[in-house]
Amino acid sequence: MTKAMPEGGEEREPGSIAPRAFRDAMSRFTTGVCVVTTVGRDGAPAGVTVSSLTSLSLEPPLVLYCLGKRTTGGDIYTEGSAFALNLLADDQLNVSETFASQDADKFASVAYHTGEGGCALLDGCLANLECTRQAVLDGGDHVIIVGRVQCIHAGPAKHPLLRYRGRYMRLGEVAV
Repeated sequence: MTKAMPEGGEEREPGSIAPRAFRDAMSRFTTGVCVVTTVGRDGAPAGVTVSSLTSLSLEPPLVLYCLGKRTTGGDIYTEGSAFALNLLADDQLNVSETFASQDADKFASVAYHTGEGGCALLDGCLANLECTRQAVLDGGDHVIIVGRVQCIHAGPAKHPLLRYRGRYMRLGEVAV
């Protein structure tokens, strides 16, 4: 059997993909940035930055996000019954970095209020979606968390915070 020689020069079996090459290819797909919030076992708010988020269904309104299995405190996101998706605006880079960090109290420097479902809703976001967890699925080195949207809070009309090629970006010129 012939071995594939990818761009990096490393021999691999046909159909096998080097993790770094896959990550690099996927980083070329621009995504929005979101902070997922939930309530910990102790009743305290918890949150983490994610960029793997998508709408799944309109009827019923379902969303999904992906979380690395090695994420610190990841169990609270798979066990809790409620979570909120906080869609970040381009002036919230510091919020994204805070929730991507290992800081003990990520909420100390972030303005928020508690939503109907008990989760923190971050102020100034493009939108906050309150959800109930419907399913947790295996996704290799990630878990896929599916939620049903229970309530939507639309925020101010601002531009989104984006990720492209591993860096934060702002929306540029409109193409059409």
